Amino acid sequence: MQDLMLIDSLLTQEERDIRDAVQTWVLQKAKPLIDDAYEQGYFPEIFIKELAALGVLGATLPVADGGSGLGYVAYGLICQALEQADSGIRSFVSVQSSLCMYPIWRYGSAIQKQTWLRKMGQGEIVACFALTEPNAGSDPSSMTTHAVKEGTGWRLNGTKQWITNAPRADLALIWAKTSEGIRGFLIPKETKGYQVDTIHHKLSMRLSATGTIYLNDCWVDDAACLPLAKGLGAPLSCLTQARYGIAWGATGAAIACFDMALDYTQTRQQFGMPLAQKQLVQKSLADMYNEITKAQLLNLHLGRLREQGEEDPVRVSLAKMNACKHALAIAREARNLLGGNGIMLEYQVMRHAQNLETVFTYEGADNIHHLIVGHYLTGLNAF
Repeated sequence: MQDLMLIDSLLTQEERDIRDAVQTWVLQKAKPLIDDAYEQGYFPEIFIKELAALGVLGATLPVADGGSGLGYVAYGLICQALEQADSGIRSFVSVQSSLCMYPIWRYGSAIQKQTWLRKMGQGEIVACFALTEPNAGSDPSSMTTHAVKEGTGWRLNGTKQWITNAPRADLALIWAKTSEGIRGFLIPKETKGYQVDTIHHKLSMRLSATGTIYLNDCWVDDAACLPLAKGLGAPLSCLTQARYGIAWGATGAAIACFDMALDYTQTRQQFGMPLAQKQLVQKSLADMYNEITKAQLLNLHLGRLREQGEEDPVRVSLAKMNACKHALAIAREARNLLGGNGIMLEYQVMRHAQNLETVFTYEGADNIHHLIVGHYLTGLNAF
């Protein structure tokens, strides 16, 4: 995509290098497998080790703790490049990094960090983050999964649904109500009483492995509990991390759709001229480009603020809300510009549009982010 606003000049050489490395991987390794994986509904296992080798798992965590020590802008660029391929790939990295490695690093014990983080960063251990339940989505405080203290451990019962990576995960971070408030528990897949069913028949995010987790008298010892995670604020802080990456990722999907629409309309001949020569087509392309550029600048500024220690979940909600809204509209308009070919898998825009229908909703539905921003603006809580 053209860089009219010279956004590249605002990046460091390291940031450009990691973005270019991920884009090269996307073009050479990921894209040849995506169409079949999406159509058949699976996540290519080979991606896990390749993503680890790129250094994108736990990218912002310290090297000593199994991460890559990158800044937030570099991580955002990683998410943007990955979602130019497919939302399911970015989602895998987001869950592994922001929702699983991050809470272990921030809330875990020294032993938990030593046990899990390096192996997760190397792709040897895949994890999932289990907060959402069949009847507790936008309102996680209403969860019914609970953990009862028994001797030197805890007994968990409950159900978690729509859990990304769950069918493949070696480790689950389960959030449950306790007498001490909401706590997080690290539960290996072989633990007795832990069961996962894969969710089939999805029409969106088909590259992403999604499952339902059942906990039936699942007992773990005290060492499984994250010692510093107490209360709903802990899982919500993880969601803030993930939402930040989604803002960049959704923008990446929009870029992919724009690039396809631009290329298609420049080569597709109708009425004796390229479609791109038509006024209405140029208006659509200009509007799409405008929204992508604004989203890139917003995301970049947000990343710089986070690197300066200026973290505010409301800012992340604003960026996620903005990126997802416009990315979905851009994907739909790109589909329109491609006509009948827009529904074909080989042209990718319908795949992105289907994925973005989910991205628009998960990690905080669009309505929830509007209410978060509305609360900030008015001081009145509409929840």
